[in-house]
Amino acid sequence: MAKSGQPNVLVVFTDQQRWDTCGCYNSPMELTPNLDRMASRGVLFENAFTCQPVCAPARASLQTGLYAKATGVWRNDLALRPDQPTLGTWFSNAGYDVGYVGKWHLACTSVEPVPRELRCGYNGFWEVADILEFTSHPYAGHVFDANNRIIEFKDMYRVDFITDRAIRFMDMERNAPFFLFISYIEPHQQNDWNKFCGPEGYEQRYANPWIPQDLRYLPGDWVSQLPGYYGCIRRIDECLGRMLNHLEESGRLEDTVVIFTSDHGCHFRTRNSEYKRSCHESCIRIPMVAAGPGFERQRVERELVSLIDLPPTLLDSAGIPVPKEFHGRSLLPLARGEAKDWPEEVFLQISERTVERCVRTKRWKYSVFAPEKHGWHDPDSKEYVERYLYDLYADPHEMVNLAGRPGRYREVADDLMERLKERMTQAGEDLPVIHPARHYA
Repeated sequence: MAKSGQPNVLVVFTDQQRWDTCGCYNSPMELTPNLDRMASRGVLFENAFTCQPVCAPARASLQTGLYAKATGVWRNDLALRPDQPTLGTWFSNAGYDVGYVGKWHLACTSVEPVPRELRCGYNGFWEVADILEFTSHPYAGHVFDANNRIIEFKDMYRVDFITDRAIRFMDMERNAPFFLFISYIEPHQQNDWNKFCGPEGYEQRYANPWIPQDLRYLPGDWVSQLPGYYGCIRRIDECLGRMLNHLEESGRLEDTVVIFTSDHGCHFRTRNSEYKRSCHESCIRIPMVAAGPGFERQRVERELVSLIDLPPTLLDSAGIPVPKEFHGRSLLPLARGEAKDWPEEVFLQISERTVERCVRTKRWKYSVFAPEKHGWHDPDSKEYVERYLYDLYADPHEMVNLAGRPGRYREVADDLMERLKERMTQAGEDLPVIHPARHYA
């Protein structure tokens, strides 16, 4: 434990990683042995979900503890307000040595450096590109340091480069605990190549991949893209292992809270014309594993949890007071088996392609959208129409939309409608009018 008595805190954050790529979530691909070992000594959150299946909004929520509309970053190409407190702010104010490495995506500077005022509290170690996939390719590119100087890498896989910079931060001499946020771009596709780019040779290694059930019956680009996608995830796990081994060898692993998660999943163009912005499991369900002080439970937690719950969890694990305005709640009571009155559903705001809202319970998924609104220009709506209703017990791969069905399904939809309205108002939205689906789905 650091001299202050507080643990170090390390967040390992991937981009667009499905939960079922991990062995601890029953993937047969053996891509994540290091994460699996971490889960075996810590807490595996079996039912973890994003709160917004788009890059920047999910990141804004994770940094601020607020749902995306409340942050002002409800879609990509919007920046956090300079005065918006973030995890960097709260950990810095608590005496932590704070660092951030990798992709930021919250400043709208694209390929230019992020000015200090748009780092929103991360005023220490900073080796970042606002949109890392624009300043780099898998084996060449750059980030910027705290003084906006370029740090280049060449002939080195991007995940390895980010990991090296993270380990460099961990090894710096300090008299305080550290908080480090590592934000990989992988396994997100390389935008200008329209391809998932694993390390050299890894795509061939996974050329005959396991195909998740929700993909195999739907048209999309998973046939060509799964091998590269799996290759990215394998190398991320190898780098996670490298960091965990480094912390163990230096005697700091038992004093470090480590949380591994992702911003959203990937449906490989099966549900719309790209990879996310959908309420389907392949898009919203994410890996979430925690280990270290407070999470030494060897526990599988089956309650539904959200990315919005991580900011209070991170502060709580460090003994830092949790702001009352946070929309989520700490996962530490769940990890200890002491949680009471845990919510029976998770809530999602969905933007860009549509203006959509969703609740997901253990059995049901219910989604509404605003057909008269524009997903890029409108953050919300006063009126919505039912869009999807799925019975996840009978139909776990979401092939049969029950929205608009009469009888029992109408009763289920009415109950979920009220839950959704309540969650929307709790998130600071106006109470909406929701119209029943006009036709059988």
